[in-house]
Amino acid sequence: MDLTRRRFLWAGGGVGAAALLAACSEGGTSASSGADSGPPRKGGTLRIGALGRSGAVIRDPHGTQSNESDYLIISLLFDTLTAPGRGTNTAARLASAWKASDDLKTWRFTIAEGATFHDGSPVTADDVVWSLRRLRDTPAGASRLPGIRSENITADGAGTVVLVSDYANAELPLLTRLTTFVMKKDTKDSELDRAPGTGPFKLDRFRDGNARLVRNDRWHGGAVLLDAIEVTLFQTPQAMANALLGGQIDVASNVGPVAARIAAARRDIQVIRRPDDMAMPIVMRTADGPFADARVREALRLAVDRDAMVEQVLSGYGTVGNDVLGTGDPAYVGAGIAQRRRDLVKARQLLRQAAFDTSKTYELYTTEDIAGLAESATLFATQVREAGVDIKVVKQESAAFWDKTWLKGDLYTSYWGTNDSVVFFASKTMVSDSGQNESGWKDPAFDTAYRKAIGAADAGERKAALREIQRIQHERSGYILWGMADGIDLAGPKVRGLPRLPGYGRVQLERAWLAS
Repeated sequence: MDLTRRRFLWAGGGVGAAALLAACSEGGTSASSGADSGPPRKGGTLRIGALGRSGAVIRDPHGTQSNESDYLIISLLFDTLTAPGRGTNTAARLASAWKASDDLKTWRFTIAEGATFHDGSPVTADDVVWSLRRLRDTPAGASRLPGIRSENITADGAGTVVLVSDYANAELPLLTRLTTFVMKKDTKDSELDRAPGTGPFKLDRFRDGNARLVRNDRWHGGAVLLDAIEVTLFQTPQAMANALLGGQIDVASNVGPVAARIAAARRDIQVIRRPDDMAMPIVMRTADGPFADARVREALRLAVDRDAMVEQVLSGYGTVGNDVLGTGDPAYVGAGIAQRRRDLVKARQLLRQAAFDTSKTYELYTTEDIAGLAESATLFATQVREAGVDIKVVKQESAAFWDKTWLKGDLYTSYWGTNDSVVFFASKTMVSDSGQNESGWKDPAFDTAYRKAIGAADAGERKAALREIQRIQHERSGYILWGMADGIDLAGPKVRGLPRLPGYGRVQLERAWLAS
């Protein structure tokens, strides 16, 4: 299981918290917008709740964090080379600039001027090289830095890091986001719990997954407003919501759509929506089995009532999907591909043409890892029955699902909390040799378009290839992406400047501030 799935982070969000909020919302009128409090001000301590389990705490920045709380703390202490940006997939962070060779295999990253560790020592290329090699040598390193071997990460002087890819890759800077946390060279594993980072906040104290971080006044990325951030680990969304309502924390992150709908009635709670945060596709195996025929897959896509799915599963906190992953990507084609609509007549016709056996019952496997996932399976089964397909929903325990069904099953639910780029999903889940090819899909034309996209130096050529990737995916992949869920945070009335980006962009809290 890769960090990018964030499977734990939404666990249980919504239902339990909803009951609690409902009890407290009677008599309210509307949510505060928080937009009328003047210019940003310096000072104060932001108390934020994040989901996690005390028994799963990970302090290693290059480890696989299953706790939202761990990833939040690490992201505030350590910088990655680049980061998700608004309007662009890749924004500067510890690297201020990057440039490719003409063949798009060699990339040179310039370390931000004035970047220092929390102990005051300057960040050097040797530190970055050591960190990236350490990351590359982890069990998940090959998927985090694909195409980049450890020995091909080198320094050129004190301020430049050189990455050489095994193949042309115009999107290589994308790979340096999310987990490329930089530590001081030769940091020992025994010292990870107190290793200095380069991030906007410094560690003050840490205990059992809870932490207090204080402002790094020398942060290279600009002025940080908050004096401190206190991160509190909560094992359930309802406990986190309780703490918010009781004034014990200022922000409850990822509480789920049902809680958000009810909280919207309260004037003292802000509902922060981060569109395009979570994908919950249904996966159909394409390599073999009952859904291998592309006409059958198209029939199921046409049998879905997407508006009803968004309204009932997400309580309206989301948008209708069009079977293309990467909706938060500026390169997402959006209206450039006609929205697939429900068409039961055509669905039945395709099933007949494919000689699909409608006398059988087919099993759809799911888990209850995140709020709404199992509900989406149940509603989907109800909808496709109108096209003549009988589906039985089978709920599995999380461990059994990921061990026995994921990547292997004929029909199952999946989810991705990063909503990364079109290229990210193509490389992770759809290129024929991808390590997490969820549907067993092998499509030479898709592979060709992908290679063309990452190997194109010309922006126009790359754009055309990215559109072709999406067109093919929409036409015949193994995914039914019926909708995209909003990420939802609840915040107290004084909180300002929270991130609005989906996925991992939500942890960039350096611009957050507290109104007086």
